Amino acid sequence: MSVAVRTALSDLLIANAITMHSKKSNWLVPTALIALSMVPALAGTIRLAQLASNAAITPENARFFASPLPVLIHVTSVIVYSVLGAVQFSASARRVRRGWHRTAGRILIPAGVLAALSGLWMTQCYPWPPGDGALLYIERLVFGCAMVLSIALGVNAIRRRDFVSHGAWMTRAYAIGLGAGTQVLTHLPWVVLVGGKPGETPRAVMMGAGWVINVVVAEWLLRRRVHRSRTRDP
Repeated sequence: MSVAVRTALSDLLIANAITMHSKKSNWLVPTALIALSMVPALAGTIRLAQLASNAAITPENARFFASPLPVLIHVTSVIVYSVLGAVQFSASARRVRRGWHRTAGRILIPAGVLAALSGLWMTQCYPWPPGDGALLYIERLVFGCAMVLSIALGVNAIRRRDFVSHGAWMTRAYAIGLGAGTQVLTHLPWVVLVGGKPGETPRAVMMGAGWVINVVVAEWLLRRRVHRSRTRDP
């Protein structure tokens, strides 16, 4: 085999390895986001199964049996929003099908709005379950409204063809929407170290931490993206 042929094969193998690594890395973030959303999605699915099977009514689920439509809308819209939204973070998906991002966005926007508004409705109209309190009530109102506002600003940005602002606002909305997944993690220390159900204040702190962590991470990623784009420009 000639030196030229060996060199060409070596370059081809290196290029394929880089491509495969790039494809895998492009799906790491979406896979992690989907995994993060699985626990609350499973919990919501179990809740819907209880409603469908006329399970025993308890103080924790009585409000859902009294008015099942909001929780049905909330669970289904959150699952669609969290799973489909995760795929939007894959550069590979956008490259393979250029219309994918736009088509998925037309589903994600109403799903996100429904998830936020149904969550706000339940916060405002459902009686508080044991363990909830005024602080958690305020947190849900603040972050629910922030999610709706972020989606609205994202839609306004895309109408102005401001793709950078559109991506930033939709990322913020998704971070808030995925708060339930992070809240599972923020509750783990309490479950491991203390056990039992937390009181109103510890529960509010752990729930709020889930939203705050997601928002902080989203802002860090957005600032990092801006910094990278500035360093590339001459």
